[in-house]
Amino acid sequence: MPKDVILTPEGLTTLKSELEHMSTVRRREVAARIKEAREFGDISENAEYDDAKNEQAMLEARIATLEDKLRSATVIDATELDNEVVRVGTTVHVVDGEGTKHKYMIVGSAEAKPADMKLSNESPVGKALVGHKKGDTVTFATPKGERQLKISKIEVA
Repeated sequence: MPKDVILTPEGLTTLKSELEHMSTVRRREVAARIKEAREFGDISENAEYDDAKNEQAMLEARIATLEDKLRSATVIDATELDNEVVRVGTTVHVVDGEGTKHKYMIVGSAEAKPADMKLSNESPVGKALVGHKKGDTVTFATPKGERQLKISKIEVA
């Protein structure tokens, strides 16, 4: 049974545009590669053909994954969000034990990009923050031991 996918409106748009690109542009490019590789001769010993077919299989798997995510997606309604409690779709400002400030957007797992400070609601930090209010201090486990963050501000994106 597919897992529910929580998306922000921005995340929904991103997934739809990626699916559109994969389904049209990338499929045509891979089909052209396969056609070109067939022209090299015997396909039983043709590395170009094998490589193109493998790329096609990976592309089709990614398309199927995107379609499944979109089918089971729940889009967060921005009008239901407020800046009282951390939830998916909010941006939370925190201060760690050393006094360093961080700003995270809480998103569903399909949109998570830690390098862009977009944390999944299922990640250790995201899970610890969700449901808490401004002024709360949350504790969560990391490989280096327990860590604490104090919520200094909550924003609706």
